[in-house]
Amino acid sequence: MPPTPDPKAEALAARIADVLRHRVGKDERSAKRHDWFTAAVLALRDDVIDRWMESTQRTHAAGAKRVYYLSLEFLIGRLLRDAISNMGMLREMEQALRLHGIDLGDLAELEPDAALGNGGLGRLAACFMESLASLDIPAYGYGIRYVNGMFRQRIDDGWQVELPETWLAHGNPWEFDRRESCYRIGYGGEVIANGDAVEWRPSELVEASAFDTPVVGWRGRRVNTLRLWTAHALDPIRLDAFNAGDHFGALADQLRADSLVRVLYPADSSPAGQELRLRQEYFFTAASLQDIVRRHIQYHGDVRSLAQKVAIQLNDTHPAVAVAELMRLLVDDHGLEFDEAFALTQGTIAYTNHTLLPEALESWPLPLFERLLPRHMQIIYAINSRILRDARRQGMSDADAAAISLIDEHGERRVRMANLAFAGAHSVNGVAALHTDLMKSTVFSALHRLYPARINNKTNGVTPRRWLQQCNPALTGIIRDAIGDAFLDDAEALSALNALAGDAALGERVAEVKRANKVALAAHLKELTGIRLNPDALFDVQIKRIHEYKRQLLNLVETVALYDQIRSHPERDWVPRVKIFGGKAASSYHNAKLIIKLAGDIARRINSDPSVGGLLKVVFVPNYNVSLAERIIPAADLSEQISTAGMEASGTGNMKFALNGALTIGTLDGANVEIKDRVGDEHIVIFGLTADEVAQRRAEGYNPRAIIEGSRELQQAVEAIASGVFSPDDPGRYRGLMDGLYAHDWFMVAADFDSYAAAQRAVDARWHDPAGWRRSAIHNIANVGWFSSDRTIGEYARDIWQVTPT
Repeated sequence: MPPTPDPKAEALAARIADVLRHRVGKDERSAKRHDWFTAAVLALRDDVIDRWMESTQRTHAAGAKRVYYLSLEFLIGRLLRDAISNMGMLREMEQALRLHGIDLGDLAELEPDAALGNGGLGRLAACFMESLASLDIPAYGYGIRYVNGMFRQRIDDGWQVELPETWLAHGNPWEFDRRESCYRIGYGGEVIANGDAVEWRPSELVEASAFDTPVVGWRGRRVNTLRLWTAHALDPIRLDAFNAGDHFGALADQLRADSLVRVLYPADSSPAGQELRLRQEYFFTAASLQDIVRRHIQYHGDVRSLAQKVAIQLNDTHPAVAVAELMRLLVDDHGLEFDEAFALTQGTIAYTNHTLLPEALESWPLPLFERLLPRHMQIIYAINSRILRDARRQGMSDADAAAISLIDEHGERRVRMANLAFAGAHSVNGVAALHTDLMKSTVFSALHRLYPARINNKTNGVTPRRWLQQCNPALTGIIRDAIGDAFLDDAEALSALNALAGDAALGERVAEVKRANKVALAAHLKELTGIRLNPDALFDVQIKRIHEYKRQLLNLVETVALYDQIRSHPERDWVPRVKIFGGKAASSYHNAKLIIKLAGDIARRINSDPSVGGLLKVVFVPNYNVSLAERIIPAADLSEQISTAGMEASGTGNMKFALNGALTIGTLDGANVEIKDRVGDEHIVIFGLTADEVAQRRAEGYNPRAIIEGSRELQQAVEAIASGVFSPDDPGRYRGLMDGLYAHDWFMVAADFDSYAAAQRAVDARWHDPAGWRRSAIHNIANVGWFSSDRTIGEYARDIWQVTPT
């Protein structure tokens, strides 16, 4: 006899059927799977809305301070399972759908990944939004409602092809159109003196209107708001031009507005691309700040109390123009004196830096900035004058003043957005201990000396709800059986597993779950790529944005060297390996796209070679996204975190892999340093130069050619790639890429190769000791609870925002 359904599940099943009929417009006979998906979301959403309204009312009643998180990216992934789990309705929903003959797992697969982000920056923002709600902290996230977002990646003959991501093609049942939240955003024009005041008269206006998505916290404790902006022309069509026959020109204003919200990170290699990127950043920042100030005045009356009731966090430099925009609003619209407005701006805004790469610290050509935002340029000059006077009063040198200045005077004059964010914030934080120390000694060294109390560290974290409980429910069940439920509410309670790491029975159970996850992933990748994988092999995974500093190239060169060794020494006891790569290259990043092609060429050669006997397989997973990460991470045995030391701000993939029982092979970079400290030296595999050693090599005159020629394995691998062994259709395809290793090798691939190869052989030795591997896996799970985004957000709330749960 089947189990009797829970009365709550029966009631939910009836609600879903009612929604299907009255809001989707289908009966149970004619409904397709996507109709059931919409009905399930809308039925669940009703409960979410009740919590959402209650959360908002509670915030109003308490007069609570709100956090506003401004980010160009929110990589939120699918929301159905997240919301069901956090609302505590998973079993209820599974049973309710089963009464209709529907499987929740199948239904959840229908939800598209929201194309609102690219990599770690956007996923971190999504984790933070979930943790803000879970910790009962009133918050809004602000971003852009991209129609196509980051591109959908297709691999054609090994090459990346960028296609539009049509995630909104069939609507989004989670969002609410807030047409009353609508603001005009200006560009260009001129600034007119009006007595003691000034007036900015833009020559172009667009309209920003809001779409809200509820963000559900753990156990439904709070539901916060993700507010995304879309753009409209003030006049969607010029009828006079249309009737005169200029049918395309009549729509030009709307097309210009559409371009603001069409694509995430438009290529900025051309002047037009740079202008669009700056327009986008100002568009969402200005709309968000107008909304924030409007709400504050509505509930608190006086703009002068802004810093007591509002905390604005800038997620990297993309919204850095917020400093100038908030100043404009306070001075021009609300009549504050400059000094008072600047103190209020600094008291309200905080800035998170995510990178030390100079090219990622945004700057804009001064003529472009002044043409688009003339009033803001005036304000930036005024702020610059203020901080340079501070530098002079402290006796700083001309070189220091040049580094501090908001205007880069070297070559083409440019507006430095990171310096603007630093100057206009009361807090500037890094995202890992090493990264924060390097901020003080490199990119912000002069600003740090000028304002020594401003930089602080907030090591990143990930939400354990999505990255353990939801993506790996079988492992979560084993942990609950072993140590109870406390870790569900406090991830640091996972440390209780340390005492059980040597328990053979627990190790066996954890290994069984890992193998089941590998079997499921192998089946999925077979369907996706056609490559058959052995689930008993070591699954060695590097999934992240394709960039030279992340060193997918180091992994690929070592893969070629390993391939050569397996063929040359078949008598050795090789560990079967599956090398899994995934990630997108920026559309205009030639070398990154070439690395993707190289991965495909190496895979094709190795996977078709019977001489390796299945000991080595390589697969590049196309269109890597959150949903694929949720499949891959629970199945990974080895986590590749091999960036050049000193270049990765933090990383969050490293945390997700360790939380799911993968061992890390990595450099002492980003949060790897802190993961090593938490899990212990014996449960992580560290190799390569340190950040100080990298800097020293560069300063002394690094000679990669000598290193390559002195390493037999490295030279053979590099020459095989360069000579066309893996690209017989175009033997010279990788010559330039390999010549770069000989000539300059800025990312130290050659310098770290021998250490990396030795570390990989150490991994082989560990794999030959299954009991030891399982102990290390359990110690990793036990000791990375500290890397929960709940801990991170708790530190932001206490140290930067001064907010408390309501």
